[in-house]
Amino acid sequence: MCYKIRLLIDTPKHKGNRKKLIEKLILKGITDKKVLNAIYNIPRHFFIEKDFEDFAYDDKAFPISAKQTISQPFTVAFQTEKLNIQEGEKVLEVGTGSGYQTAILIFLKAEVYSVERIFELNRNSKKTLSKLSLKPKQIIWSDGYLGLTEHAPFNKIIVTAGSKDIPSELLNQLKIGGKMIIPIGELNQKMFLIKKTGENDFEKTDLGSFKFVPMLKNRI
Repeated sequence: MCYKIRLLIDTPKHKGNRKKLIEKLILKGITDKKVLNAIYNIPRHFFIEKDFEDFAYDDKAFPISAKQTISQPFTVAFQTEKLNIQEGEKVLEVGTGSGYQTAILIFLKAEVYSVERIFELNRNSKKTLSKLSLKPKQIIWSDGYLGLTEHAPFNKIIVTAGSKDIPSELLNQLKIGGKMIIPIGELNQKMFLIKKTGENDFEKTDLGSFKFVPMLKNRI
């Protein structure tokens, strides 16, 4: 039996397309140079299905395995910028997906813990990140609604699927002063930035409309 092995090659054409993508993101309002640098340095085409590789640097979401999607670059940049990730911060990502957002967080030198409920995506993202020598603290196959109590508290939490509500488990796992960004809603979502100001006190900011795949509870 013969197996095809996908080679991860980053060509000058890919880099040129990433440069054009950066220009588009700046026009859309992304200003954080660290985030833009991360988007430029992480090859998105490594995280995308082969059939869509030629379009990897379009600012669009694309299907990946298990009927999920890789978020459009603007959404990745927007969520990352709003969290203001600092080197050494402990970050929980809910929804590893392809591993692209994970890679951006690692490039920013965060200590990344990522949770994915779909085993196929958990396995594939680990393989891709390993090939790129990008090392998260952990990528765990688990229910994202539960977070990771054993590694809490977190400085930042990023949720990459649309939740019906704000999971109390995730709020409890934020440090005081910590921030979570999460899309809320079933079909079309509102993005919220939540800051924990006290043990049971939170500030919530509406950041506008987005569209994500649903975040499913007790589905693993």
